[in-house]
Amino acid sequence: RGRLVLSDRPFPGASARLPLQRPPFCPFAALDQQPPGAELLLPTDRGVELGVAIILQSSDQTVLLTRRTSTLQVSPNIWVPPGECPRGRGEDHHRSPISPLSLQLLDGGLRELREECGLQLPPGRFSWIPLGLWEAAYPPRLSWGLPKHHHIVLYLLVVSQESQQQLQARIQANPQEVSALLWLGADVAAAVAASEAEDGSQTPAPPARDLPPSVPAIQVEDDGRGRPLVLPTSTLLQTTPTTAEDRERVSTGTKFALGLWLQRAGR
Repeated sequence: RGRLVLSDRPFPGASARLPLQRPPFCPFAALDQQPPGAELLLPTDRGVELGVAIILQSSDQTVLLTRRTSTLQVSPNIWVPPGECPRGRGEDHHRSPISPLSLQLLDGGLRELREECGLQLPPGRFSWIPLGLWEAAYPPRLSWGLPKHHHIVLYLLVVSQESQQQLQARIQANPQEVSALLWLGADVAAAVAASEAEDGSQTPAPPARDLPPSVPAIQVEDDGRGRPLVLPTSTLLQTTPTTAEDRERVSTGTKFALGLWLQRAGR
């Protein structure tokens, strides 16, 4: 009935079994460790929102990431797949028409792909499967302040029959939401996926030595036009800082999703 039901055990009507994870520094995990009686003024008018993100794979085995603009309320300046973060309170929300939930989720993700990147996938030219679920909060660490947003992100892998060049030729990014975009190959994606230490510390495993020093990307100008951007690979390997700063980096949930994509691809 238009609801996403999650359970740690089988139940009638269950359609998939997916990994569900959260970062080790998730503020809700930290709040669970607070001593009894500690008073915390958490928002009382918010539930857990659902976000749907599209891991779009080209026929060249590359995936699309977008950089959120610095003016967005939630996770500004962060590299994510199209559609990842639920919008802030002041931004638009959409309601899907009544339809099977799996199609609602796919339609919601594809709608975000259209709105953020101007990219519409031709029917019959792609396949899709759910990859996994990620629990996240914003601010992302308790050291940044109490969490104001709590959401579950469902990552959907959408495999296009079109090449990266064909897909890129049709992209018209929305400059109000996207400030840059890039296509990641498996080698760089593997380094990005491994760049956050398992315990959430700031000392992840060193990246492979044969990584390129930079990757090609596209900067989205205010008028929506794109220009070439040379992005240092080190930017994509940044981890979530312990102090509040909107440092450009790949979101931790995106690293989780890239790892799932690589596992599925046998990498």
